Amino acid sequence: MTNTVNANEDFFKSKVLGHPAGLFVLFFTEMWERFSFYGMRVLLVNFLTMAIVGVDNPGWGWSAENAGALFGTYAGLLYLTPILGGLIADKFTGYRRAVIIGAGVMTLGHAFMAVETEFSLYFGLALLVIGTGFFKPNITSIISEMYEGKPDKKDGAYTIFYMGVNAGAFFGMMLCGYLAEKIGWSWGFGLAGIFMLLGTLQFWLAKPLFGKVGGVPDKELEEKHKQEEESKGVSHKTNPFTLFDKILVVASAAIGFIYLINDPLSRIADINLFPVVMPFDFRGEPFSGPIGMALIGLALFLVLVISRISRYTKIVRDRLIAVIIFAFFTVFFFMAFEQGASSLIIFARDNVDRVLEGSAASIFNVVNAILTVVPLAIITWVLSLLWKQTFGRIPGSNLVLGLCFAGIWGLVIWMLVREFTAETTEITVSWFSILNSFFIIVFASFFSKWWESKYNPSAAFKYCFGLVLLGLGFGLLAWGSSGIAEGAKVSMIWLILAYLLHTLGELCLSPLGLSYVSKLVPARMIAFMFGMWYLAIAIGNKLAGSLGGMIEEVTQEYDLSTFFLIFTIVPVAGGILVAVLNPVLKRLMHGIK
Repeated sequence: MTNTVNANEDFFKSKVLGHPAGLFVLFFTEMWERFSFYGMRVLLVNFLTMAIVGVDNPGWGWSAENAGALFGTYAGLLYLTPILGGLIADKFTGYRRAVIIGAGVMTLGHAFMAVETEFSLYFGLALLVIGTGFFKPNITSIISEMYEGKPDKKDGAYTIFYMGVNAGAFFGMMLCGYLAEKIGWSWGFGLAGIFMLLGTLQFWLAKPLFGKVGGVPDKELEEKHKQEEESKGVSHKTNPFTLFDKILVVASAAIGFIYLINDPLSRIADINLFPVVMPFDFRGEPFSGPIGMALIGLALFLVLVISRISRYTKIVRDRLIAVIIFAFFTVFFFMAFEQGASSLIIFARDNVDRVLEGSAASIFNVVNAILTVVPLAIITWVLSLLWKQTFGRIPGSNLVLGLCFAGIWGLVIWMLVREFTAETTEITVSWFSILNSFFIIVFASFFSKWWESKYNPSAAFKYCFGLVLLGLGFGLLAWGSSGIAEGAKVSMIWLILAYLLHTLGELCLSPLGLSYVSKLVPARMIAFMFGMWYLAIAIGNKLAGSLGGMIEEVTQEYDLSTFFLIFTIVPVAGGILVAVLNPVLKRLMHGIK
């Protein structure tokens, strides 16, 4: 550890806003990756479900059910591959090389998406899943290694990095969505790929700035670090996986992976990897094969978790049970929250009045210009500070970043001029998705100060607030869409307010999950429990895609309000339940706050 700290001292000499310049290289790398990721993500369901004929910018005309199944599988896999990518980086490649591998693979994925053929779509999504597995866990690991021995600076570093995440998401959804909907789908997909490529290049060219940080793992240094911790009483004694454990891991993982692949495959291509029905009945009715196999896989995984937890001492065991309870409620949060990438896209396109004229159009264009130009100007200023500090050491990286920002400024100015000079303004479907990133930037500091104050609520009540606020957002949509005639449009204010409540709910719950895992779980099994946490998010994303795909079916059978009521009742009920469990969770956490 001492050697690592000493090696990082030079790294901290070159500072931007009180932090090492390398943090801002990571900031911009993550910004362009999130630009590409969210830029593509906001287009996918809209593109797949857009009508083939009768519209200016035709899509593929898929049903919402099929598009939801594909998106749910894609989103679910995005939270599983990072487990494997993190392990490979830890043991073999190192964090920096893993980030470059992941970014390169994702660049190819975006390139295939821009081709707009069925094969290129599936292959591109597969590459994006694999690339994310390498990129997602390892860029944050570089920050962790960079700030080793400087815990007082780490919270500020992650806050800055989080702003990069949201800035990239904001501009990616706005610009990729605008190009795709106004010019053509391949332009939106292609823009995502271009900035992924440039982001990869600027990170690779910044290698001289990082030195040994994020390099290939040093086994001797790791062993020395472990011995130093054990001399201070920190146990690294493991709970070895038995043969039975390993069989359960392989079996449950295989069943889960095949289920994720089988769901869209069976719906879109009518190819079933599981039997159509199980060889047994449930109350006289044939049992679905895929659902039955998924339940078997879940049961095997629960046996694995219970058997491992039972081998620990009482305090450790209780805390692990608390993590599992939080993970359970996390599934229901993401099941509803991730409707923002599926059913809410379809709702915004088909059911929200997005055409503005006269003064309404002028007001929107002014507000949109302020929303776009002000944050872009601030981030450009940060780039100028990085340029001054590091141009002599990494000129190539800075020039690539300058090219990126010149491109973004050009696109923004073109977009704003185009809208200000148009007779009518039709707000893009993707514009509503940027509200989540905007509200996070606005309210994140408030929640951070709240959690640090004497009014900081318990973990259970934070979960309660998050779930209830999320449910209330859908309640507003249910109210706004109640009683509207078929084909009628609702005011956009309902969707804007819903995104506000969803974001407030996210700030209560989402950033805290991994924090509680790190607090409650012993270091020796942190990887396993992080994997389980990501599994909960993956299940939530898969459910979000599958249930979001039912919007057309539920609306035809009942009405649009009924569809949104489902996502009102489930999170609110979950929030009330977790609040009731507060005394139990406090006992299980044994003093952890």
